[in-house]
Amino acid sequence: MKWATWSLEPGVVAALVVVALLYFRGARKVWRRSAGGRGVRRQEAISFAIGWLALAIALVSPLDAWGRTLFSAHVAQSQVLMLIAAPMLALGRPLVAFLWAAPVKWRRRLIRLVNGEWIQGVWQSITAPLTAWLIYAVVVWLWHAPAFFQAALRSDLVHATQQFSFLFSALLFFETLIYGPDKRMGFGAAGIYIWAAGAQTGALGALLALAPDAWYPAYQQMTAASGARLLEDQQLGGLMMWFPAGLVYVVTGLVLFITWLRESEQTTVQLEEAFLLDADLWRSREWLDTNQDQMFNPK
Repeated sequence: MKWATWSLEPGVVAALVVVALLYFRGARKVWRRSAGGRGVRRQEAISFAIGWLALAIALVSPLDAWGRTLFSAHVAQSQVLMLIAAPMLALGRPLVAFLWAAPVKWRRRLIRLVNGEWIQGVWQSITAPLTAWLIYAVVVWLWHAPAFFQAALRSDLVHATQQFSFLFSALLFFETLIYGPDKRMGFGAAGIYIWAAGAQTGALGALLALAPDAWYPAYQQMTAASGARLLEDQQLGGLMMWFPAGLVYVVTGLVLFITWLRESEQTTVQLEEAFLLDADLWRSREWLDTNQDQMFNPK
Protein backbone atom coordinates (compact mmCIF):
# COMPACT_ATOMS: atom_id res chain seq x y z
CA MET A 1 0.00 0.00 0.00
CA LYS A 2 1.52 3.35 -1.04
CA TRP A 3 0.29 5.99 1.36
CA ALA A 4 0.92 8.75 -1.16
CA THR A 5 -1.27 7.14 -3.82
CA TRP A 6 -3.72 9.58 -5.40
CA SER A 7 -7.05 8.24 -6.66
CA LEU A 8 -6.93 9.75 -10.14
CA GLU A 9 -9.96 7.95 -11.54
CA PRO A 10 -10.78 9.62 -14.88
CA GLY A 11 -14.52 9.85 -14.22
CA VAL A 12 -14.10 11.50 -10.81
CA VAL A 13 -11.41 13.92 -11.98
CA ALA A 14 -13.41 14.86 -15.07
CA ALA A 15 -16.55 15.44 -12.99
CA LEU A 16 -14.68 17.71 -10.57
CA VAL A 17 -13.16 19.74 -13.42
CA VAL A 18 -16.50 20.10 -15.24
CA VAL A 19 -18.32 21.17 -12.05
CA ALA A 20 -15.68 23.83 -11.31
CA LEU A 21 -15.69 25.17 -14.88
CA LEU A 22 -19.49 25.33 -15.05
CA TYR A 23 -19.78 27.12 -11.71
CA PHE A 24 -17.26 29.84 -12.41
CA ARG A 25 -18.42 30.25 -16.02
CA GLY A 26 -21.96 30.81 -14.72
CA ALA A 27 -20.79 33.11 -11.92
CA ARG A 28 -18.81 35.25 -14.39
CA LYS A 29 -21.87 35.61 -16.63
CA VAL A 30 -23.98 36.73 -13.68
CA TRP A 31 -21.36 39.23 -12.50
CA ARG A 32 -21.03 40.73 -15.98
CA ARG A 33 -24.78 41.32 -16.22
CA SER A 34 -25.31 42.66 -12.69
CA ALA A 35 -23.52 45.04 -10.37
CA GLY A 36 -22.23 44.23 -6.91
CA GLY A 37 -22.07 40.46 -7.31
CA ARG A 38 -25.84 40.05 -7.35
CA GLY A 39 -27.25 36.63 -8.21
CA VAL A 40 -24.09 34.86 -7.05
CA ARG A 41 -22.38 36.81 -4.28
CA ARG A 42 -18.62 36.78 -3.84
CA GLN A 43 -18.85 35.01 -0.49
CA GLU A 44 -21.00 32.32 -2.12
CA ALA A 45 -18.32 31.74 -4.76
CA ILE A 46 -15.70 31.47 -1.99
CA SER A 47 -17.90 28.96 -0.14
CA PHE A 48 -18.25 26.90 -3.30
CA ALA A 49 -14.47 26.95 -3.84
CA ILE A 50 -13.90 25.69 -0.28
CA GLY A 51 -16.52 22.97 -0.76
CA TRP A 52 -15.01 21.93 -4.10
CA LEU A 53 -11.55 21.71 -2.55
CA ALA A 54 -12.90 19.56 0.30
CA LEU A 55 -14.62 17.35 -2.30
CA ALA A 56 -11.35 16.93 -4.18
CA ILE A 57 -9.49 16.05 -0.96
CA ALA A 58 -12.09 13.41 -0.09
CA LEU A 59 -12.28 11.80 -3.54
CA VAL A 60 -8.90 12.31 -5.20
CA SER A 61 -6.25 12.71 -2.49
CA PRO A 62 -4.62 9.72 -0.74
CA LEU A 63 -7.44 9.91 1.80
CA ASP A 64 -9.61 7.92 -0.64
CA ALA A 65 -7.00 5.14 -0.90
CA TRP A 66 -6.56 5.13 2.89
CA GLY A 67 -10.32 4.71 3.29
CA ARG A 68 -10.11 1.36 1.51
CA THR A 69 -7.42 0.18 3.94
CA LEU A 70 -8.41 1.68 7.30
CA PHE A 71 -11.90 2.20 8.67
CA SER A 72 -10.73 5.29 10.56
CA ALA A 73 -9.60 6.83 7.26
CA HIS A 74 -12.99 6.01 5.76
CA VAL A 75 -14.65 7.89 8.64
CA ALA A 76 -12.39 10.89 8.02
CA GLN A 77 -13.27 10.80 4.31
CA SER A 78 -17.02 10.64 4.93
CA GLN A 79 -16.88 13.47 7.47
CA VAL A 80 -14.99 15.68 5.01
CA LEU A 81 -17.72 14.98 2.46
CA MET A 82 -20.67 15.48 4.81
CA LEU A 83 -19.48 18.19 7.22
CA ILE A 84 -17.22 20.34 5.05
CA ALA A 85 -17.88 19.79 1.35
CA ALA A 86 -21.68 19.54 1.55
CA PRO A 87 -22.48 22.67 3.62
CA MET A 88 -19.90 24.78 1.74
CA LEU A 89 -21.26 23.66 -1.64
CA ALA A 90 -24.81 24.38 -0.48
CA LEU A 91 -23.79 27.88 0.64
CA GLY A 92 -22.30 28.41 -2.81
CA ARG A 93 -25.76 28.08 -4.46
CA PRO A 94 -24.39 26.03 -7.38
CA LEU A 95 -27.70 25.59 -9.24
CA VAL A 96 -27.91 29.32 -9.96
CA ALA A 97 -24.42 29.37 -11.45
CA PHE A 98 -24.98 26.12 -13.38
CA LEU A 99 -28.12 27.52 -15.01
CA TRP A 100 -26.27 30.65 -16.12
CA ALA A 101 -23.42 28.54 -17.50
CA ALA A 102 -25.81 26.81 -19.93
CA PRO A 103 -26.68 28.32 -23.33
CA VAL A 104 -29.80 30.50 -23.36
CA LYS A 105 -32.03 27.88 -25.05
CA TRP A 106 -30.92 25.15 -22.65
CA ARG A 107 -31.35 27.49 -19.69
CA ARG A 108 -34.95 28.23 -20.61
CA ARG A 109 -35.74 24.55 -21.07
CA LEU A 110 -34.07 23.67 -17.76
CA ILE A 111 -35.99 26.38 -15.93
CA ARG A 112 -39.28 25.14 -17.40
CA LEU A 113 -38.33 21.58 -16.47
CA VAL A 114 -37.34 22.50 -12.90
CA ASN A 115 -40.52 24.55 -12.44
CA GLY A 116 -42.66 21.66 -13.62
CA GLU A 117 -45.39 20.55 -11.25
CA TRP A 118 -44.04 17.01 -10.79
CA ILE A 119 -40.45 18.04 -10.05
CA GLN A 120 -41.57 20.86 -7.74
CA GLY A 121 -43.79 18.42 -5.84
CA VAL A 122 -40.95 15.92 -5.37
CA TRP A 123 -38.51 18.67 -4.39
CA GLN A 124 -40.84 20.16 -1.80
CA SER A 125 -41.40 16.70 -0.36
CA ILE A 126 -37.74 15.78 0.08
CA THR A 127 -36.75 19.25 1.30
CA ALA A 128 -39.23 19.21 4.17
CA PRO A 129 -36.90 19.50 7.20
CA LEU A 130 -37.95 16.23 8.85
CA THR A 131 -37.76 14.32 5.56
CA ALA A 132 -34.30 15.70 4.73
CA TRP A 133 -33.10 14.78 8.23
CA LEU A 134 -34.50 11.24 7.90
CA ILE A 135 -32.79 10.75 4.52
CA TYR A 136 -29.54 11.96 6.04
CA ALA A 137 -29.83 9.58 9.02
CA VAL A 138 -30.92 6.56 6.96
CA VAL A 139 -28.00 6.96 4.55
CA VAL A 140 -25.47 7.14 7.40
CA TRP A 141 -26.84 4.08 9.23
CA LEU A 142 -27.58 2.00 6.13
CA TRP A 143 -24.09 2.30 4.66
CA HIS A 144 -22.50 1.41 8.00
CA ALA A 145 -24.46 -1.83 8.25
CA PRO A 146 -21.82 -4.58 7.81
CA ALA A 147 -23.36 -6.12 4.68
CA PHE A 148 -23.60 -2.81 2.76
CA PHE A 149 -20.29 -1.43 4.02
CA GLN A 150 -18.30 -4.53 3.07
CA ALA A 151 -19.98 -4.61 -0.33
CA ALA A 152 -18.59 -1.11 -0.91
CA LEU A 153 -15.10 -2.39 -0.06
CA ARG A 154 -15.36 -5.17 -2.67
CA SER A 155 -16.93 -3.21 -5.55
CA ASP A 156 -15.85 0.11 -7.07
CA LEU A 157 -19.39 0.73 -8.30
CA VAL A 158 -20.93 0.18 -4.86
CA HIS A 159 -18.18 2.30 -3.30
CA ALA A 160 -18.95 5.14 -5.71
CA THR A 161 -22.66 4.81 -4.91
CA GLN A 162 -21.86 4.98 -1.20
CA GLN A 163 -19.79 8.16 -1.55
CA PHE A 164 -22.38 9.79 -3.81
CA SER A 165 -25.22 9.04 -1.37
CA PHE A 166 -23.17 10.46 1.52
CA LEU A 167 -22.65 13.68 -0.42
CA PHE A 168 -26.19 13.92 -1.82
CA SER A 169 -27.93 13.33 1.51
CA ALA A 170 -25.72 15.89 3.24
CA LEU A 171 -26.24 18.42 0.43
CA LEU A 172 -30.00 17.90 0.66
CA PHE A 173 -29.94 18.30 4.45
CA PHE A 174 -27.90 21.51 4.49
CA GLU A 175 -29.70 22.94 1.44
CA THR A 176 -32.98 22.43 3.32
CA LEU A 177 -31.71 24.16 6.46
CA ILE A 178 -30.24 27.10 4.52
CA TYR A 179 -32.61 27.66 1.58
CA GLY A 180 -35.45 25.18 2.15
CA PRO A 181 -39.12 25.86 1.40
CA ASP A 182 -39.94 26.38 5.10
CA LYS A 183 -38.48 29.87 5.30
CA ARG A 184 -40.17 30.43 8.67
CA MET A 185 -38.21 27.60 10.31
CA GLY A 186 -35.62 30.06 11.59
CA PHE A 187 -32.26 29.61 13.27
CA GLY A 188 -33.69 27.92 16.36
CA ALA A 189 -35.32 25.03 14.49
CA ALA A 190 -32.26 24.69 12.23
CA GLY A 191 -30.09 24.34 15.33
CA ILE A 192 -32.35 21.60 16.69
CA TYR A 193 -32.10 19.64 13.42
CA ILE A 194 -28.31 20.02 13.46
CA TRP A 195 -28.20 18.67 17.02
CA ALA A 196 -30.47 15.79 16.03
CA ALA A 197 -28.16 14.94 13.13
CA GLY A 198 -25.19 15.03 15.49
CA ALA A 199 -27.01 12.83 18.02
CA GLN A 200 -27.69 10.01 15.55
CA THR A 201 -24.15 10.17 14.13
CA GLY A 202 -22.70 10.19 17.64
CA ALA A 203 -24.83 7.20 18.62
CA LEU A 204 -23.46 5.22 15.67
CA GLY A 205 -19.93 6.28 16.57
CA ALA A 206 -20.45 5.17 20.17
CA LEU A 207 -21.67 1.74 19.04
CA LEU A 208 -18.61 1.32 16.83
CA ALA A 209 -16.19 2.55 19.50
CA LEU A 210 -17.63 0.36 22.27
CA ALA A 211 -18.29 -2.77 20.19
CA PRO A 212 -16.44 -5.84 21.56
CA ASP A 213 -16.02 -7.30 18.05
CA ALA A 214 -15.06 -5.94 14.65
CA TRP A 215 -18.04 -5.16 12.40
CA TYR A 216 -16.11 -5.26 9.11
CA PRO A 217 -13.87 -8.35 8.81
CA ALA A 218 -13.35 -7.52 5.12
CA TYR A 219 -10.82 -4.94 6.33
CA GLN A 220 -8.75 -7.64 8.08
CA GLN A 221 -6.09 -8.29 5.44
CA MET A 222 -5.69 -4.66 4.41
CA THR A 223 -5.59 -3.35 7.97
CA ALA A 224 -3.04 -5.97 9.01
CA ALA A 225 -0.83 -5.02 6.04
CA SER A 226 -0.80 -1.42 7.28
CA GLY A 227 0.37 -2.53 10.74
CA ALA A 228 -2.90 -1.63 12.51
CA ARG A 229 -5.29 -3.87 14.41
CA LEU A 230 -8.80 -4.37 13.07
CA LEU A 231 -10.79 -3.72 16.26
CA GLU A 232 -8.59 -0.82 17.38
CA ASP A 233 -8.96 0.84 13.98
CA GLN A 234 -12.75 0.46 14.21
CA GLN A 235 -12.74 1.94 17.71
CA LEU A 236 -10.67 4.89 16.50
CA GLY A 237 -13.12 5.49 13.66
CA GLY A 238 -16.05 5.29 16.06
CA LEU A 239 -14.41 7.80 18.39
CA MET A 240 -13.89 10.16 15.44
CA MET A 241 -17.61 10.00 14.65
CA TRP A 242 -18.53 10.33 18.31
CA PHE A 243 -16.37 13.25 19.46
CA PRO A 244 -14.68 15.43 16.77
CA ALA A 245 -17.62 15.14 14.35
CA GLY A 246 -20.08 15.49 17.23
CA LEU A 247 -18.32 18.66 18.34
CA VAL A 248 -18.88 20.18 14.89
CA TYR A 249 -22.62 19.51 15.16
CA VAL A 250 -22.79 20.88 18.72
CA VAL A 251 -20.89 24.09 17.94
CA THR A 252 -22.88 24.71 14.75
CA GLY A 253 -26.14 24.14 16.62
CA LEU A 254 -25.06 26.52 19.41
CA VAL A 255 -24.17 29.25 16.90
CA LEU A 256 -27.58 28.89 15.25
CA PHE A 257 -29.37 28.84 18.62
CA ILE A 258 -27.56 31.96 19.88
CA THR A 259 -28.34 33.71 16.58
CA TRP A 260 -32.00 32.75 17.02
CA LEU A 261 -32.06 34.17 20.57
CA ARG A 262 -30.58 37.48 19.42
CA GLU A 263 -32.97 37.65 16.47
CA SER A 264 -35.93 36.88 18.76
CA GLU A 265 -34.86 39.58 21.22
CA GLN A 266 -34.61 42.20 18.48
CA THR A 267 -37.97 41.16 17.05
CA THR A 268 -39.63 41.35 20.48
CA VAL A 269 -38.35 44.87 21.12
CA GLN A 270 -39.50 46.02 17.67
CA LEU A 271 -42.98 44.53 18.19
CA GLU A 272 -43.32 46.13 21.63
CA GLU A 273 -42.33 49.53 20.28
CA ALA A 274 -44.67 49.17 17.30
CA PHE A 275 -47.55 48.15 19.57
CA LEU A 276 -47.07 51.10 21.91
CA LEU A 277 -46.84 53.56 19.05
CA ASP A 278 -49.82 52.08 17.17
CA ALA A 279 -51.92 52.04 20.33
CA ASP A 280 -51.30 55.80 20.68
CA LEU A 281 -50.31 55.30 24.32
CA TRP A 282 -47.56 57.83 23.69
CA ARG A 283 -47.83 60.50 21.06
CA SER A 284 -44.19 60.88 20.11
CA ARG A 285 -41.28 58.62 19.29
CA GLU A 286 -39.05 60.99 21.28
CA TRP A 287 -40.99 60.20 24.47
CA LEU A 288 -40.56 56.46 23.84
CA ASP A 289 -36.81 56.79 23.27
CA THR A 290 -36.44 58.81 26.47
CA ASN A 291 -38.53 56.56 28.73
CA GLN A 292 -38.01 53.04 27.28
CA ASP A 293 -35.67 52.05 30.12
CA GLN A 294 -38.39 52.79 32.68
CA MET A 295 -41.04 50.99 30.59
CA PHE A 296 -39.20 47.73 29.99
CA ASN A 297 -37.17 47.68 33.22
CA PRO A 298 -39.54 48.96 35.94
CA LYS A 299 -38.16 49.16 39.48
